[in-house]
Amino acid sequence: MMQTSGLLKHLPDRTGLDRLWSVLPDARLVGGSVRDLLAGVAVHDLDLATPEPPEEVQRLLEEAGIRVIPTGLAHGTVTAVVNTVPYEITTLRRDEKTDGRHALVAWTQDWAEDAARRDFTINAMSLDRHDRLYDYFGGQQDLQNHRVRFVGEASRRIAEDALRALRFFRFDARYGTGSPDREACQAVSEQLGLIGRLSAERIASELMRILSGPRLPETLAAMMAVGLLPLILPEPDLTSLNRLLDCDAPVSPVLRLFALCRERSQKLAVRLKLSNADAARIGTWASDWPALHPAMADDDLRRLRVLQDLERLLERSWLRQAYFVGAPDIAWDRFRSRLQAIPQPEFPLSGKDAIAEGVSPGPGMGQWLKTGRDWWMAQGCLPDRSACLAYLATQK
Repeated sequence: MMQTSGLLKHLPDRTGLDRLWSVLPDARLVGGSVRDLLAGVAVHDLDLATPEPPEEVQRLLEEAGIRVIPTGLAHGTVTAVVNTVPYEITTLRRDEKTDGRHALVAWTQDWAEDAARRDFTINAMSLDRHDRLYDYFGGQQDLQNHRVRFVGEASRRIAEDALRALRFFRFDARYGTGSPDREACQAVSEQLGLIGRLSAERIASELMRILSGPRLPETLAAMMAVGLLPLILPEPDLTSLNRLLDCDAPVSPVLRLFALCRERSQKLAVRLKLSNADAARIGTWASDWPALHPAMADDDLRRLRVLQDLERLLERSWLRQAYFVGAPDIAWDRFRSRLQAIPQPEFPLSGKDAIAEGVSPGPGMGQWLKTGRDWWMAQGCLPDRSACLAYLATQK
C-alpha cells in the first residue's frame, strides 16, 4: 500500500510545494497530480489533501504569510497562492449523503476513507513530502496495465455522482487501452436514468473534454454500446465524425460536435447551453454561406475574406472536405494556404470620403458607400481609394 516512489524529483519546481509542506507537514499530493507523475506526463495542477479542518488550514497558511482564497470552505477546500501559483488544498472527507449530483460531506482523519470516495483507482493515490506513495485500491497497477476502474463498486460510485459515467469514458480514452472495463460499462448502462439529473453545463463540459481527447471513435462507440451517447446526443452521426477525423482536421470539440449532430446542432447548442460564441460558430457552419470550393480564384478568395472571418472560413473548409472527400486532400490544403496568405482586404472608403464628395449624411450616404463597396467587391477587392472614387463619380 505504501512505498518510496522517487516521483517528486520529476517536478520541475517544488519550491511552492515545499513551502506548503513546511506549514502542513501531513498534507499529501492527491488525485491527478500523482496519477500523471506516475504516468510520466506533464502535471498541470498540484492538488493536496490534509487532515486539518479547512478553517485551521486557512489560519495556519495566513499566519505563515501565504495568501489564501476560501474557494469552497463548505466542501473543505481552500486555495493557497505561492509565487502566483495556485494550490488547491482539501480537508480529508467522507460522504454522509449523496443524491447523484451533490454530496453532504464530513471531515475525517482517515486517508483510506478519503480515497474510498474518489472515482477511479488511478485517481485515489496520494504522495507525501517524504516521496512515499500510498495506493489503497491498486491504482498504480491499473495505470501500468492501462486499465481504468472505479474505486469499489462501480454502480455505487455512479449513484453518488452521475457525471462519473461520462468521466469514466474520458479517462478510459486517455489512460486505458482496448475494451473499457466490463463492470464499469454495465454500471453505466444500469444507471442511465441518473443522467437526466445532471445540469446541461456539467454534461457539456465533460462532453467537450471527451470530444477533444484521444481514441475518440473507440470511445464514442463504447458510449453508444451502453446507451449513454444517444441519451446525450440524439441520433449521433458517427460516420460523419469519422470522416472529419480522417481528414486530420485540427482538434476542435465544437467542430466535432457539429459533425456528429449537423442537422440538430443549433437546437443542441441551446440544450447544452453552449457559450454564445460557440452557438454563433455552429450557426455559421449550419448556414454554409458563402460557398467554398478548393479551386476558387484569388478574386473569390479575397471576397471570402471580406464576407467572413478567416477562422470561420477555415473551420468550414474542414467540414466541406470531410463531407465531400473524407480524407486528407491536397486541393483543400492548398485552398487553406492560399486563403491564409491573402492580406485582409479593407474597403478603402468611409463616411469622410462621402462628405468630401458632397454626399449628405443619411440614407444617401449609405447607398453611396454600398454602391462603391459592391463595385470594389466585384473587382476582386483590389481597387484603391482613387479608383473607387473615380467609379462613384461615374454613377452620379
